[in-house]
Amino acid sequence: MSELIAVTGATGRIGRRVTDHLVKAGARVRALGRDRAKLDRLPTDDIRTASYDDTGAMRSALEGAATLFLVSAHEGPGRVRTHAGAVDAAVAAGVRRIVYLSYLNAAPHATFTYARDHWHTEQHIRSTGVAFTFLRDSSYQADLVAMTGADGVLRGPAGDGRVGAVTHDDIADAAGTVLLGEGHDAATYDMTGPEALSFAEIAAALTRASGRTVTYHPETRDEAYASRSVYDAPDWEVEGWVTSYEAVAAGEMDDVSDDVRTLTGHPPQSFADFLATHPHSYRHLLR
Repeated sequence: MSELIAVTGATGRIGRRVTDHLVKAGARVRALGRDRAKLDRLPTDDIRTASYDDTGAMRSALEGAATLFLVSAHEGPGRVRTHAGAVDAAVAAGVRRIVYLSYLNAAPHATFTYARDHWHTEQHIRSTGVAFTFLRDSSYQADLVAMTGADGVLRGPAGDGRVGAVTHDDIADAAGTVLLGEGHDAATYDMTGPEALSFAEIAAALTRASGRTVTYHPETRDEAYASRSVYDAPDWEVEGWVTSYEAVAAGEMDDVSDDVRTLTGHPPQSFADFLATHPHSYRHLLR
């Protein structure tokens, strides 16, 4: 009997795709999430409801699993502590390998504040002594589209920086290879698209795809905070939004890696191809 692979965040954008990939490959998969109704719609009968914040439930849900695919929790000021609790629960349950969905250029002093959380989580996983693999995502191509306002303006303090954004599908394919394969222990893979684009180039690609003129407005930091004040979000969240652009301006997101191709056997999807195959992603620009 094959070893059991547990997938957290199994109803989310990455977790759902990874679950589908593993089931199609004939793997034994246990899907974890917080919404039972959504879990019931997944293609596996082995489902467990558990929240990262409930270490007892996490440990129980992970009993018998050999490998854990750990999707990062929702952003928040206590996210590192939440991740650590989930990791500790996995170790206590007997999990022998953790594949963690991290972030490109995660570092303790990264410009993007959320990338710091990922670095601290990586360090905690290392400290447990279990086998691990880190998949460090670049920005998601779908999120670049979503960042564009309904007014056709892409705003942010990204300057002339570039970003090698990647698709959710490519991440899921790469994760499936790692979860089903061997030889990935202690490896860190950078998950990027095939090219690094400036925000002006991203706006131009959206213009070509949608037929509507999309422009890029390179905000100052003050402008960025002011334009996002209308959302009445907590300070830590607004800082995360703004620093995600500033990381691009700082040159921390322009990496282009061949790791997706190495793991999956196919090239990562370009932004132009993503737009061509996902016209629903920019529907808000057509209104």
